[in-house]
Amino acid sequence: MDVKGKTILITGSTDGVGRYVATKLAGEGAKVLIHGRDAARANAVIDGIKRAGGAAPVFYQADLSSLAETRKLAEQVLADHDRLDVFVSNAGIGSQNEGPQRQVSRDGHELRFAVNYLAGFLLAHLLLPRLKASVPSRIVNVASLGQHPIDFDDVMITRNYSGSRAYAQSKLSQIMFTIDLADELAGSGVTVNSLHPATYMNTTMVRAGGIAPMSTVEQGGDAILHLVSGDDVAGRSGLFFNGMNEMRANPQAYDAQARARLRELSLNLTGLG
Repeated sequence: MDVKGKTILITGSTDGVGRYVATKLAGEGAKVLIHGRDAARANAVIDGIKRAGGAAPVFYQADLSSLAETRKLAEQVLADHDRLDVFVSNAGIGSQNEGPQRQVSRDGHELRFAVNYLAGFLLAHLLLPRLKASVPSRIVNVASLGQHPIDFDDVMITRNYSGSRAYAQSKLSQIMFTIDLADELAGSGVTVNSLHPATYMNTTMVRAGGIAPMSTVEQGGDAILHLVSGDDVAGRSGLFFNGMNEMRANPQAYDAQARARLRELSLNLTGLG
């Protein structure tokens, strides 16, 4: 897919792999919509893209730990743009960001589940009408190889909490949502796929966890760009990739009953139900 002139929204794109993807797409002539919490970081991204000869991206500021701010982000994008060709749900927090203790979102939900999964779930649903009007269009969910099955009796992990489990559960939730949404969108011209971009990229999230980076941002970014514009994935949907290679996710992702339970819970938590 030639991205020139295409409108592409990337959450979490003022730092790390999101910034790399935004910069590359802008350099190829895409109309890039960047998102983050920090305006100063966003301005640095915009300046860098302009210096490199790319079109200045449009910045949207929102804290995705708030469902109200997430809704406002979608409303602003819909108000400003009459088409949306690609939505990359990349924003996320790691297992140790702001400490190892259990934290909750502004809405009272376990923080990693809220930011890494629920915000993207809500955004995708709110942006779907515009994506459907812009077909062929794509949704790319940036997930992880780190996946932990959901305990539906304690989704918010109020017992035996660990940041790594919370992170891995949120990422499996993204993959389950990807498969579910792909089924729903079959034949619509909108595809949705998920991926583990690369292992322990040299990003703020990884360093905050005290982990020595193993991969480059460029490796992970190129894997995301493959799902954004690769011809070999055109028309293919509901898949999970490890980097450039298609693979199977945790078995719970393929459990239709578990996906239905997650969908019902998510619709209720986001107010879409």
